[in-house]
Order: sequence, then C-alpha cells, then structure tokens
Amino acid sequence: MIADISITEKSFGPKLLMSNVKFSIDDGEKIGVIGRNGVGKSTLFGVLAGTDKDFTGEIVYKRGTTVVATAQEHHDLKDTTVLQYVLAGLPEYSELSHILETYPLTMGDDMKKIERYTAALQRFDDKGFYQIEEQIERELAHFQLPDVAHRPFSTLSGGQKRLVEVVKIMHSDAHLALVDEPTNHMDYVAKQQFIDWLKGAREAVLVITHDRDVLAEVDRIVELKDGGSVSYKGNYDAYLKQNAVSTGSQMNEFEHIEKRIVNLKQKVIDYQRLKEKSRNPGTIQKFKRLEMESRQELAELEAKERPTFWIDKESVAELNYKVAGQYEKFKAKNVRIGLKSDESRSKHVLVSARDVALGYGDAPLFEGVDIDLREGEAMELRGRNGAGKTTLIKALLGAASSLATENTFSGVRVGARESESSRAAQPAGVKTPTKVSPAASSLLENGSPEMTKRGIVCFSGELTLDSQVRVGIYEQEVSPTYFDLPLEEAIERMYLDRGLAITTTKIRQLMSDYLFTEGDGRVPIRRLSGGQKARFQLIAMLANNPQLLILDEPTNHLDLPSIEELETALQKYSGAVLYVSHDNYFREKLGGEVVQIGAV
Repeated sequence: MIADISITEKSFGPKLLMSNVKFSIDDGEKIGVIGRNGVGKSTLFGVLAGTDKDFTGEIVYKRGTTVVATAQEHHDLKDTTVLQYVLAGLPEYSELSHILETYPLTMGDDMKKIERYTAALQRFDDKGFYQIEEQIERELAHFQLPDVAHRPFSTLSGGQKRLVEVVKIMHSDAHLALVDEPTNHMDYVAKQQFIDWLKGAREAVLVITHDRDVLAEVDRIVELKDGGSVSYKGNYDAYLKQNAVSTGSQMNEFEHIEKRIVNLKQKVIDYQRLKEKSRNPGTIQKFKRLEMESRQELAELEAKERPTFWIDKESVAELNYKVAGQYEKFKAKNVRIGLKSDESRSKHVLVSARDVALGYGDAPLFEGVDIDLREGEAMELRGRNGAGKTTLIKALLGAASSLATENTFSGVRVGARESESSRAAQPAGVKTPTKVSPAASSLLENGSPEMTKRGIVCFSGELTLDSQVRVGIYEQEVSPTYFDLPLEEAIERMYLDRGLAITTTKIRQLMSDYLFTEGDGRVPIRRLSGGQKARFQLIAMLANNPQLLILDEPTNHLDLPSIEELETALQKYSGAVLYVSHDNYFREKLGGEVVQIGAV
C-alpha cells in the first residue's frame, strides 16, 4: 500500500462535500474515480495532491512516495515553453539538471560536491533524462502536438494544455499519478495510446473519468456519493454488476427506515395518549420515557439524508419485480432530455454530400466524402483531430452564405437544398443561404486562426443541407456570448437570440430538468463546473426543437447517469444525428453509418 486516505470533513463554502471518504491505494494499482457532477472529484484530487489543505482527516503516503498531478490552472508561466513546462513537472529533473549544470563551475576539489555530482550523473542516466527531450517531443507528436515543444505554454488552447498535462504525467515516473479527465480532448488514436500507457504503467494511477473505455481497463472503481466513497473491485462492467446488487441492498435498508419512521410517528402519538390517560405516576413516567425515546430515534432517522440510487438500464432490466419496483420509487433524479420520439419518420434527406473535398489554401484536408443522411438515421464522422471533421460541419452550416465565391467554386455546388421554384427564381450562380442558429454562427466564427484567416475552399463535389431543417448543435465550448451571464440570464438570452419564446416558468422548468438548483441560476456560466456547462449546452442544442442534431463529443464532462439518459433519448429520436465521438460505448449505442474523414 502506498496511500491511505481518510477525509472526515471537506466543505466548499456552506456545502459539505465529504464526510466519510475512505480508501487506500496499492502499488501499481489503476483506480477510476467516478461520481455525479458536483460531488467533489476534482476537490479530492486537490486534497491528495497537497494543494488543498482545508479539510479534516488524514492522507498518509508511504515514505518516499512521489505524487504528480495534472494541473487545473496555469498561472505566471510567462514565456515558459511547453518542453520547459513538462520537464519542470518531472520529479528530480530540475534538481539534477541544476547540479549537472552548476557544479562543474564551482566544485573544484570539494569531495562532497564531487560525490554529489557523480551521484547526480548516475541518477540522471538511470532516469533516462539524457533522452527525455526527444521522448517528450515524440510523445507530443503522438498526441497531434508536433510543433508545440518550443512554443510558449501560454499560447496553447485549453484542450492542448490538457494533452500536455497528460504527456507530463506519462513521463513523470512517479509512484502515484493523479489524472483528471485525460481523454476529453483526445481523438481515438491518442486515447488508445493513453489507455495502452495506463495498462502498462508501473506507477499507481488515480484517474477521474467517465470515459467508459478507460474505466474498462482499471483494477478498481471508487465512487464518490452522498459525502462518502464506495470501492468496487474490478473494471466498469464489474462495477455495474456490483452496483446493482449493493444499490438493491441500500434500497431495502432505506425502505425499512421509511417504514420505521412511520411506525415511530404512530408510537409517539400512542405513548402521548397513554401518558395522558394514565393516573399512576409510575405509569406516566414509563410512557413519557417511551415517548421521548421514540422521538429521539425518529429525529435521528429523519436527519439521515436520502441516499443516491442509480442502476444502469441493462442491470435494471435484470432485476426481480420487487427490486425493480423499489428502484422506480427511489431512483435518483436524472436529466430529462426532451427529444421528439414519434415513429412517423419520413426518411427525408436532410444532408447530402457527393465526392466532396474541402480544405484551406492550395490542398484539401480530405476528399471523396459521400453523405446521405435522412430523418431517423444516425451517422458518425470519424477521423483524427485536424482531419477536417469540423471543417465539413462548418461548410455544411455555412452553406452558400459563407462558402460560395465564383473563383473558389467554379461550377462546384455547395449550399442549401432548395425547392425547384425558388431555385428558378434566383439569378444564375446565386443560392439561398441556409438559416443557422447562433450556435452554428459561433461554430462558423470561432474556428482556429487558420480557419479565420482563410476561407474554406471546396475543391470538388456537392454538399447540400435542406434549407428548411432546424439544426441543433452540441459544442464542447460555451459561446463567449453567454460566458459572463448568470445561468438564468444565459438561458433567457440564448432563447431570445434565436427568436424563441421564453418565460420565467420555462427557465425554471429547464433548470429543474437539467438538475440545476435555484442557486445555480445566479452563478455566471464561466464559474459552472464542466458537467454543468455540458448540461447548459444540451439546453442550447434542443431549444429550437431540432430535426437535425450535430454532436461534437457529447459525452465529455457528463456523468454516467446523464450519458445513459442522453444515449436513451438519442436512440428514440425521430430526427437525424450527425456526430463525432471517440467514446466506443456511445458509438456502439448510437450506431449508424461511419464516414471516414482523412486517413484512418
């Protein structure tokens, strides 16, 4: 065992986050940390990393244990390069480098310094630090960051910084690595490399994640809930089975408590009446004592908070009728995703592409893409980061309004599908632009500097989007338009920006459906957690009752119950879904044709 964790009290403002978190970590053990959004997973990592000391309890590490953690915030880095940042985060590197660089200038005949210098030389070699810069640059390239090693760290995007944090951890050679949501910005190739490293790593790894592909490879899962922690031996599939059994036992226990509360309330009334009817002083005292004991037990039971009960849908289907009935009564509140699910699907073509090649400048990012997406169908855009998936979506949403220029397209059709009558009324070469939502406009406007400086060039093919279709877009990043607004105002502004009716009652209903409290409504969007921002994005995506959903990694930041609810809603959805996801569980559930963008 290298660590023993016991947290008896950890609060965030007036909210008590943890009151009974206890678990240990063994050498080389891989542990997944899960829990509903807001239970304190990142707070736990701050405590374990030593950056948060405001708690009651004890964190005991085996002597000599080196702990490294992915950083959540980056301050005062100035001109520090990516390579310098990664190297500075490696245990011993800075100290050993300092000795090797400075001692030859000062040690002379000082035997102590000579011995320290010799030991440092040996240790530097043992740790593989002579080759470390090349290894880090190679690893950055594996994560599609080939040219960032000598760039200032501060110039990277948020997603790039998270990838650099993972590279830092992978080269730390520590005893314990704390990794927070590592795969959120990885494509399928990079994610597989991380998983391969996780499986072969010598160090113990504690990873916060709801990525089921990662959870499938851990040795144990620790779930934070109701202020405490529950440990499940095995991987994700083992967790689901054990969770179903333990939740059934907890529901039985809670049902007994509820029945006991009802009995005690009646006992209090009965003892009170018997006390009032009695004339014998001894009997009066007896019933008074029994009444007080019942009241005390009743107060203790009523003070217990209702536990959180969640069982995955596949396990629920295998429960016996009694436990299934209990679960229906006691299950935890989950997001309610309002998607149309009627079965009268017209199979009308909403998106069409024929031999499309798109890019920026002189060469296409990809070519030969064909799409035929109809109502009621799902389609996955699959490709590495940078292959052109976002470019294709931008071209689709921008349609003729942002793409059609005579010299660029020269006879190639890119735009909205129009009726024959409207097409006939247009001058030659002019196309009616598709109406896009503010979310679509944000996606069009807020691309990379490369996209902004140079327009999308269509090299060949035909790309069309039905001009009447309502599009809902799920993006990983919230539009800057809403970032500084309190949640309630952001929802109102988002609806009004789209010309949609909104009332205070509807805002409150939406907040309730997506698990926001009244207090959350006054919190600026920028201060919400990753999971809360993801739920706001779901509200934004569905505001206009869309017929076509475009999803960019929708499972990132959502907790397991919310992911399951999203998958269930999408499977019943009557519209079309065009999605990008590197979550293999999600891809398997949603299915649909796979369109490869760029090289495999």
